[in-house]
Parts: sequence; structure tokens; C-alpha cells
Amino acid sequence: LSLVSAMNRVQLLGRVGQDPIMRQVEGKNPVTIFSLATNEMWRTGESEVGQGALLLLCTAGDVSQKTTWHRISVFRPGLRDVTYQYVRKGSRIFVEGKIDYGEYTDKNNVRRQATTIIA
Repeated sequence: LSLVSAMNRVQLLGRVGQDPIMRQVEGKNPVTIFSLATNEMWRTGESEVGQGALLLLCTAGDVSQKTTWHRISVFRPGLRDVTYQYVRKGSRIFVEGKIDYGEYTDKNNVRRQATTIIA
């Protein structure tokens, strides 16, 4: 019998896009924020040829790459401070957390959606 009825869990391995910043919103605890880039690579024109238990991978084609940027927020006090102090642009790090979908109003009073990983 499982006690888990739902799960929101993310694991990312990538490179930090800029040095973390720490923000303090009035009346709330500080948060450390940084961006993380993950890369996905594949060969264009790649095809699979199945032959019984043997699978041959034809590697004709060019290599393509897609970079995805993730906004990471760290709220937990000890982790937040260590992240701010030691993580730097270009660092390769592993992040585990949950996805948070939110909305905010930008400086032009336009409602926008934001996706954040809460580490």
C-alpha cells in the first residue's frame, strides 16, 4: 500500500547561467535565485533498424542541440545561504526539487506566467 497519492519532483543536471542573487521581499524570508541550463543532443536523420534481438543504430546526420533554461529558487535557510556563497556561473550542479507554476504582473502591468524549480 502506497501512501503517496501524487508527486511533484524534478531532477536537473546542468550549468549555472549566472551567479546566484539573494532577494528579500518585505515580510517574507530571503530566497536565492539562479538560472540553470540543461542541454539535449540528438542526431538529425537518426534511424533505428531492428533485427531480432539486435538493434543497430545508424548515425547518419548532423548533431543538433537544444538548451533549456530553468529558474531555480532556494528557500531553505541553510541551503539558500550555501547556494548563494558557493555556486558560481559555469558551475555544473545537480538540482532536485519541485515545479511551481505561478503568475506575476510585470512593470508594464501585464500578467505573465512563470515556471520555477523550488530546490
